[in-house]
Amino acid sequence: MTLHSAILDFPQGWMEKHLGDDDIAEIVSGGTPSTLINEYWGGDIHWATPTDITSTKSKYLSTTERTITHAGLTSCGARMLLPGSLLLCSRATVGEIRISTVPICTNQGFKSIVAKPGVSNEFLYYKLLTMKDDMVQRSYGSTFLELSTKEARSLPLMLPKFEEQNLIAEALMNIDSLIEALEKLIAKKRAMKLGTMQQLLNGKTRITGFHENWTSISIGDVAECVSGGTPSTLKNEYWNNGIIPWMSSGELHARRIRSVKGRITELGLDESSAQLVPIGSVLIGLAGQGKTRGTVAISEIELCTNQSIAAVLPNSTLNSDYLFHNLVSRYDELRTLSTGDGGRGGLNLTIIRGLEVPLPTVEEQQAIAKVLNDMDAEIDVLVARRDKTVLIKTGMMQELLTGRTRLL
Repeated sequence: MTLHSAILDFPQGWMEKHLGDDDIAEIVSGGTPSTLINEYWGGDIHWATPTDITSTKSKYLSTTERTITHAGLTSCGARMLLPGSLLLCSRATVGEIRISTVPICTNQGFKSIVAKPGVSNEFLYYKLLTMKDDMVQRSYGSTFLELSTKEARSLPLMLPKFEEQNLIAEALMNIDSLIEALEKLIAKKRAMKLGTMQQLLNGKTRITGFHENWTSISIGDVAECVSGGTPSTLKNEYWNNGIIPWMSSGELHARRIRSVKGRITELGLDESSAQLVPIGSVLIGLAGQGKTRGTVAISEIELCTNQSIAAVLPNSTLNSDYLFHNLVSRYDELRTLSTGDGGRGGLNLTIIRGLEVPLPTVEEQQAIAKVLNDMDAEIDVLVARRDKTVLIKTGMMQELLTGRTRLL
């Protein structure tokens, strides 16, 4: 096998086809049995909805939330699809696609694709991934978008011969396998870190050489706690050409804050409630019903924040990294402590100042923080490798699925 490149409008040896051509694929719609008839539900037939597709990141679908009986299948006119069928969402989440690994049927939110002999279903899967925008543009509807059978059949394709389809699919499957292996390793390392945090941060496991008893303190006894602010967006002089890093609460999810998008001016800082906080400040999301409230980060640059973030500035008796890891491990607790009905309100400085923190000596705090920081660094390397591999896959798809780079 040789690899050579050529930039062509139409690669030599490739066919110009449409998805629904008789020699390419059959397009199959689904159906829903009556929900009023119990005998149609809870059988041994997997019945897919778009939610089953969007709830997994895997390219393969092997299980569904609901199942139906053979009577249910017959009643709604849905068709049993063999393993290897492409499940293409055609309603609402248009263009999402998975490959079934089990016999399956779907509701009417799909235009499933059954490849004909001489067409690789794996190749079609990757090709259709690149065509999501085209599918959305071809969809219609006021309540939600829907791709019709006619539009699905008319989707244009350029396909190489079967042998090259398989080579392209194999190359992309190999890089998918690498990405999946990295995802599993990242998940394993994160689980290991969680277990280590649970042992080290409550003194169940002690680092060798440390035997002193722990005490307990309130954050407010050993740290200054401040909230941020937002300069008026009506005054350009607060924002234009600003050089002071200004952080919004959505950026907390980066965990270690090395850069932020916002910038304000000296005047914006002086004439607002924003406060410049030093490197090593522990940052806590105060508000919101989403995941941000209770999220904890630590600053690795000097910055100021909006009013939805509290900054904790520990004194010399409390190590910032130790506090950061302690509060990260208490995310669920922080959310339950929020003010407001059912914990849907927000955190505030009074709540944060009152949080109790187990306190070993500063030296043991530093040792604990180093262990957890090292584990974070290892995870960061894996995440960076995963992200780079995803970018490589994107480039491969652009080259291989257009025929710019040939494998045959």
